[in-house]
This record gives sequence, structure tokens and C-alpha cells, in this order.
Amino acid sequence: MLTDEVTIKVEAGKGGDGSASFRREKYVPKGGPDGGDGGKGGDIIFKVDGNQNTLTYFNTRKSFKADDGDNGGKQKSSGKNADDLILTVPPGTIVYQIFGSAQRKILDLTEIGKDIKVAKGGIGGRGNVHFATATHQTPHEFETGKLGEKKTLKLELQMIADVGLIGLPNAGKSTLLARISKAKPKIANYAFTTLEPNLGVVDGGDFSFVAADIPGLIQGASQGKGLGHKFLRHIKRTKVLIHLIDANSLNHLKDYKDIRNELKQFSPELVNKQEIVVVSKVDSITEKDQRRIYAKVVKLKPIFLSSQTGRGIKDLLYVIKKYLANN
Repeated sequence: MLTDEVTIKVEAGKGGDGSASFRREKYVPKGGPDGGDGGKGGDIIFKVDGNQNTLTYFNTRKSFKADDGDNGGKQKSSGKNADDLILTVPPGTIVYQIFGSAQRKILDLTEIGKDIKVAKGGIGGRGNVHFATATHQTPHEFETGKLGEKKTLKLELQMIADVGLIGLPNAGKSTLLARISKAKPKIANYAFTTLEPNLGVVDGGDFSFVAADIPGLIQGASQGKGLGHKFLRHIKRTKVLIHLIDANSLNHLKDYKDIRNELKQFSPELVNKQEIVVVSKVDSITEKDQRRIYAKVVKLKPIFLSSQTGRGIKDLLYVIKKYLANN
């Protein structure tokens, strides 16, 4: 099951304490201070892993703490710096820092392989060797290590796809994705078969792109009805939307307008994305019905398509290629 939103707590490591020690050797019974410095605490680092596509790992563990630095030692020996704690996240992860009931966006992680420090480890304290002066030659003062940063973070995944497939439940989105890519989404002839987004890489011969099948939207989705509202954010990054309308619908224009309205309610920027309208499942209706439907939706410049027979697939890929080239 896809996990696309989690809240976690992170704590970087504390710096090690400085040492208050004095040189003691056989012929130097009253040597000066030689306390070393404490080591630095470990940082918390997020690293973007291209092999991940979910935040599920963070479901089982909500709190993460890096190791503390070692304390300083005798003979001016410094404590060892702690290792950083590296947490891998999928590309498309947005990080918010939570302050009580408020939150602030601090990171948008899209570059695979990139690592970003999200909590800084504390510096080590100074040993007593730093406090010796001409008039204060046996200092017992030392510094304790600084605490590492503590943060409460919300991680939100927005999938990175070039093309988003949208439409009402059972409009044929999953079937189309399976036809044009190697993705294997669950497909059945009933609404809400798709319960989470599916990604597929499409090889168009001289070009390729990533397509996302978004669970079916219904009227009121932007206010929380149905399933699709939870996943609308996954099409925010897409460059092109393919809007599927079921050829068997009783009101094709209403279906189209309902989805467009939900996009606008959720985020006005979504309705400004380039859109390709597809009338799907045309193999299931007669030629006469196809002409009747076309007359009603001609202003949308639709592509009539059948994922079963392959009709319209080449036309669709051609238009996608043209749109992506202009983005």
C-alpha cells in the first residue's frame, strides 16, 4: 500500500563533552591541563533514492536519533565525531517543519542522489586545555557538548511523472497505462479498482516518459469525497494531463466538466496544464454512437481510443510527444 504522507521526529546527535584532565607522568607530577575536545554529534541527512517510490518505511518507525559524539580524553585527545544518520526518501518528497499547529515548507527533494542535512549535530565541548592562562594554570573548567537539533517533520510525497491520467472511476485509465507501458495495475470492470497511483515508463521509440494513473475522481473529490482527493497532489508535477471520458457515459460533457471543476477547486494551477481529452472504450459502442458523441465533444478536440484494439494509441503518443517537447 502506498504511503504518501508521514510525520516523524528527528534528533541530531549531541556533541561530546570536553575533558578536564591534567598531564601526569613519572617525572612531571604536576603537569598542566591536557583535556581534549569532545567530538561532533551526528547529523540527520535525507538522501534521495531513485529506487524508492513510497514513504512506507516511516510507517513502522516515527522517531530517529543520530549518535552522540565521544567525550574528549587525556593528552589532548579529541573525542571521535559521530557518524551521520542517513535516511533515504523517494524523489518527489516535500519536507515541512512543524511548529505546533503551523508548518513551513523547507525542502522539495527531486534530484536523485542528492543529500540534504535536515538536523545539525551539536559541536563538541572544549577541554580544559583551552582555559589555561598565565594566571590560571590549572583550570578545571571544560565545556559540555551542544545538543543536536530536534525537529518534527512532515514528509509528503508528490510523484514525479510527465503525464497524468485522470478521469472518473472506471474510465479506462489503468487499461491505457497497461497498454502503453509495462506497468501492471489492477484492472477490473468496476469503480475504484485503482486504490493508489501507478507509475509506468512509456517507450515511444524516439522518446520516453513516465505516466501516472491517478485513482478515479468523483464530484466533490476536492472536498474529500471518494478516493481521488488523496492523490490529486500527485499530478501537480505533471506536464500534461490525459483526461479520459468513458464512451459509455450517459453525459460525456458533464463528466468532463465535473473533473475539471475538481481540479480547479483543489489547485487552480492544475486547470492550466496542457490537456489531451480521450474518449475511451470506443470498441464497446457502435460507429453511429461514436459520431453522436463526437458531435457533442468536438470542441474538446478528443482522441477516440480503444486500449483493447489499439485504436488511437499512435495518435495519442504523437500528441504527447509534441506537448512534452514544448515543456
